[in-house]
Amino acid sequence: MTAKENKKKKKKSLADFSGVRRIVVLYRMATSRFKGDVELWFQFLEFCRERKNGRMKKALAQAIRFHPKVPGLWIYSAAWEFDHNLNAAAARALMHSGLRVCPGSEDLWVEYLRMELTFLNKLKTRKVILGEDVGSLVRSLKDGNEKQWRDENKELFMSLEEREVDDKGFDVEKGESNKKVDLFKEQGYSILRTVYKGAIEALPASFSLRKRLLEILEATDLANSEEMRNEILAEMRRDFSKDAEYWEWLARLEIKDPGSILDIDGENVHCQVDKAVQVYEEAVQAVPSAVMYSLYIGFLMHVIVGRIEETEKSVILSALANATEYISHLLRVFERAEAMGSLTEDLAHQYISFYLQMGKLDEARKLAEKFCDGKFSDAVQLWVLRISIEMRCTSRKSPSLSKADLLSVFELLKKVLAKITVSDTEDLWIMALKFFANNRHYFDKLLEVSIVSLARDGGSDNGFSLSSAIVNLVLQKDGIQQARDLYKRFIALPHPGLSIYQNCIELEMNLAAVGDREGLVNARKLFESALTTYKQDVSLWRDYYSMETKMGTSETANAVYWRARKILGDAVALIGPSRA
Repeated sequence: MTAKENKKKKKKSLADFSGVRRIVVLYRMATSRFKGDVELWFQFLEFCRERKNGRMKKALAQAIRFHPKVPGLWIYSAAWEFDHNLNAAAARALMHSGLRVCPGSEDLWVEYLRMELTFLNKLKTRKVILGEDVGSLVRSLKDGNEKQWRDENKELFMSLEEREVDDKGFDVEKGESNKKVDLFKEQGYSILRTVYKGAIEALPASFSLRKRLLEILEATDLANSEEMRNEILAEMRRDFSKDAEYWEWLARLEIKDPGSILDIDGENVHCQVDKAVQVYEEAVQAVPSAVMYSLYIGFLMHVIVGRIEETEKSVILSALANATEYISHLLRVFERAEAMGSLTEDLAHQYISFYLQMGKLDEARKLAEKFCDGKFSDAVQLWVLRISIEMRCTSRKSPSLSKADLLSVFELLKKVLAKITVSDTEDLWIMALKFFANNRHYFDKLLEVSIVSLARDGGSDNGFSLSSAIVNLVLQKDGIQQARDLYKRFIALPHPGLSIYQNCIELEMNLAAVGDREGLVNARKLFESALTTYKQDVSLWRDYYSMETKMGTSETANAVYWRARKILGDAVALIGPSRA
């Protein structure tokens, strides 16, 4: 291709610009009409930035004029001036204006500091390139966490040299240069200190802001950085020593590489974990709360078990000889939390589960019994855990359960089911039904308990339905006639709930579809019974009408439709058109 043809190909026509112009006009109309839509303004700004149509400065001014309290707009404007226009003075002025209007924005303070240090780093780069200076404001990345932080925030500081600078590799002249006062490092320290003081004065109660500023300090190589770091840590301890989040962060700070925490064979990791434990010990003395004990226990569980969420994973902790010290320490922490009255239901559940993971079933059983009969008598999850342990203990004795074992489990179930509502004991009921499914005597007694509970609490209109679960189980075990007799008992209760009606209607319709003569008749009875309570339920009328159109006649379908129209009014359109 010749140069002339290439030039002709690259030349843009009027159509290339007119399309962009029309889109800009549409954006201006939209932002004029919907001035309060911040997301729309950002879309407009992004379009102007990508197309480089010369409208950006005006669009930014308008956006800030309408939304001066949105920190993101100030940051966006300053970033555009700094990166696109290379105008550090304008970017700084925008940041200052933003901080005056939004002094309570963490992001503004952090981004302002990053911008100033980035600009300072660029000036130092120029000196390095001209041979007037050496080194970098960017700290040598020797730690995995610091590398990860720099990867996530690589736009903050431009790289000064492709190679890594080693102080030992400098010649005599460079060595002498290093001994001189680095004005850039001094200035960077002064900037960070000034911004830090202004930030904590504006947001004295923000813990996350101080963490972010400390991360920036640790990622840069400034004069007196160690002194500044110690000052920040001291002020954080002074201001947040009663905050559990602070102690959690301080303890985790001792772990240099969180990914290696499970490798407690390593001497360095073992030492780091011990230091973190010391911090947690100090924390529970300063903040003896349930939250602090929960964080402490969570850390130890992570060290011992790995991921605490993976409780279904079979882990034999007693086989981990290198974790024995931490196991005994964790048990002592649980005991202290209980003695201090800081043991919550969740921690109690973890306490019992930890014994189960170690294979100590008897200890877990005693502990569950103590908690359920004492402080946590209404804790459903602990009762579920206790009864599951009782079932395991009785099954462990012999494959065939004795009458005494069955009676003890049933009495325990009856005790808890009688005082906790049906809606809160879903897991417990499912466990009980499965356990006694093959024992007619206790299954019948459990049915009586369920009827008493449902008469007291009422059925469910959506979600889990105990009566539906029992009917389905009886249908599988004893057949349709027993299931029909049972659901009639449930429906006769004061408030059976919509779910049992829907479940039984579906059951009867399935039977009618395969030729059961009673199925359609029973389904109609169930619909009529349900509509006496839920006559304004559109979905119920829709299902009734749908059944009649499929299984009934045109007369019965039209009768349902006109009844629905009389009751629902305009909403009758939702159930479908009439067949008349």
